[in-house]
Amino acid sequence: MTRFLASIALLFLLVAPVAAQPPVQQPGVPILLYHRFGPTVADGMTITTPVFESHLKYLKENGYTVIPLRRLIDWYQKKAPAPPAKSVVIVEDDAHKTVYTDMLPLVKKYRVPVTVFVYPSAISNASYAMTWDQLRELKKSGLFDIQSHTYWHPNFKREKRKLPPAEFTKLVDTQLKKSKDKLEKELGGKVDMLAWPFGLYDDYLLGRAAAAGYIASFTIERHHAGANDSIMKLPRYLLINADQGTAFARILAGTAPKRNIVY
Repeated sequence: MTRFLASIALLFLLVAPVAAQPPVQQPGVPILLYHRFGPTVADGMTITTPVFESHLKYLKENGYTVIPLRRLIDWYQKKAPAPPAKSVVIVEDDAHKTVYTDMLPLVKKYRVPVTVFVYPSAISNASYAMTWDQLRELKKSGLFDIQSHTYWHPNFKREKRKLPPAEFTKLVDTQLKKSKDKLEKELGGKVDMLAWPFGLYDDYLLGRAAAAGYIASFTIERHHAGANDSIMKLPRYLLINADQGTAFARILAGTAPKRNIVY
């Protein structure tokens, strides 16, 4: 009888259906977007330098890992495993001069990677922007990657209303290609990521970006980048000076309230 029962049990194990395993949820990664720094809040896009350092301290003291943006893109392209738990990406738009004076020293101090999205028309021209030599120094540090923010930061939505279709297409292609070519010529390396000016994009623009050689592009939609997001419209948290303390912790946790962005 014992042998018979054992045989029945074995038969049951062989024919019983295997329970379906739930899909593994990949961790969402917050992409933190900064613009400019300084001792005081000069405008809505300024984060004071002490607040920025408080962000870096919080990340270090609470077990977060700041990964290069390229590492995240490699995961989307199935070239790398999922980022480790509690991963964070830091980026900056516009190459403001305070990236060199205020951000660079803290990035070196905390040894975190940063991607800077640049519109080249301002570099070594506008009083608020960095110079080409300063951008080269950033790259030489090994902590900064330089990517595209179009050539002169146009409002594509406004330009589309003003221009005939053929002229609009020419503008878009020039903005995307000229920026890429200029950055690669001046700084070397591969420029294949794009931050949309003002976070404005549509399917047409996404197609032109892909045709111009961009493998990833970025918005200012406020949620973590996860497995269900398109690599051509990855979200970023546009940070303001009020995003400190509990507010910053909630962003990292993915529980921050929605906010209307005024760019």
